[in-house]
Amino acid sequence: MQLKKILLTSSCLLFCVSAYATNLGNLSKNPYSSNSTSSPGSQYNANSVNNPHGRYGSRYSNESANNPYATNAPKLYDSQGNYRGKLSKNPYDPDSTSNPYGRYGSKYSPDSINNPHGAGSPYKSDSPNNPYGNGMKIEGE
Repeated sequence: MQLKKILLTSSCLLFCVSAYATNLGNLSKNPYSSNSTSSPGSQYNANSVNNPHGRYGSRYSNESANNPYATNAPKLYDSQGNYRGKLSKNPYDPDSTSNPYGRYGSKYSPDSINNPHGAGSPYKSDSPNNPYGNGMKIEGE
């Protein structure tokens, strides 16, 4: 009975630890925000999507925003916590911000950061295209 309890507790711990996402900063054109992907020095952060040698910025990592074949790219969330797609260069992934026909990549979709009249409006404070805003949160696994 005690062994079952220990196994159950340890398996819950493993699941709970793996369920947390890694904060990778904010997708933003604001160079003055320290958490922005546009801030000078963001390419030196180990967890930055701008670091070409890191897990989330390498052209070869399956978890990278810069790998055109990645299937587990970082995810974007707006200030209300709404999912805004995968920050990915994969044009075939249905959730990719680079898929011109997908919900999160089309310039006509209201959920896309590529739509200047939708989620990508330069006048919204959480838009990645606002040079004075906060941008969208980027999360990796």
